Amino acid sequence: MITAAAVCPHPPLLFRELTGRRDVAAELRAACLSAVAAATSSDPDVVVVVGGDEVTGSWDPALPARVRRFGTTGGADRPGLPLSLGVARRLLDESGWRGRVEMHTVAWTASADEVTKVTALAAPLSGHEERVALLVLGEGSTRRGDKAPGYLDERAFPFDDAIGNALASGDLDALAGMDPGLAQELMVSCRAPFAVLASVVRGGHATPRTKLLYQDDPWGVMYYVADWQLATTSDIRNG
Repeated sequence: MITAAAVCPHPPLLFRELTGRRDVAAELRAACLSAVAAATSSDPDVVVVVGGDEVTGSWDPALPARVRRFGTTGGADRPGLPLSLGVARRLLDESGWRGRVEMHTVAWTASADEVTKVTALAAPLSGHEERVALLVLGEGSTRRGDKAPGYLDERAFPFDDAIGNALASGDLDALAGMDPGLAQELMVSCRAPFAVLASVVRGGHATPRTKLLYQDDPWGVMYYVADWQLATTSDIRNG
C-alpha cells in the first residue's frame, strides 16, 4: 500500500559541505527535509526512492553519495550513488529515517516501457499489506535565465508552471504526459521520475492530498518540493 510521497530536487548544494561558509541552500534543504519527514511519518515499512540518471537500474542503498564528484572539493572518485539517489540518501539520513530503503533510477530519456518497468519495481507490494513511502527526485528546466546552466529559453516558464500546478493539485495525467521532446530541449530532469510517481499513485488507487512546499529557481533551475499524503479508496470509505 502506498502511504505517502515526497518530491524533492537534487542540486549538489543540498550537500551542506559544498555550500561554503554561507549556506545558500538552507531554505530549500529545510523544505526537502519537511517533505521527507512527512512521508516517513506515515509509518512505512520501506521507503522507495526513484531518481533520474543516465540509465535505468536498481542501486544498493548502502553505497555512499559521491559528494566529491559533484562538488569542487577534489579528491579521488569512488563507486557510489548517482546524484539524485545520493541527495535522497542524505535527506533520509538527516531526517532520521533508519528503516529499509530501496533505490531505483529511471533514465532521463526513458520510454513509456522503461517508466512501466520502474513503476513495477517501485511498487511491487502496492496490493499487499506492506506500507510503502515514495521519495521522488527531479527538477524542472535548467533554462530559466541568461546565467542558468542551459541559458535562457522562454518556453521553460509555462512548462515549469504546468509541472508545479500538477504537483500542487495532484494531476496525475499532467505529470505522466509531459512532452518528451520539449522536456529534453528544456533540459528537464523530472519527466521520467514524475511519470513513475503518477503511475505508482494511479496503480495504488490512491487519492493524493497535496502540498506544494517550494517552487523557485534560485540558480536558473526550477526546483519543486511537494508532500503528498495518499489515501486509498478503502481508506476514504473507512474514514
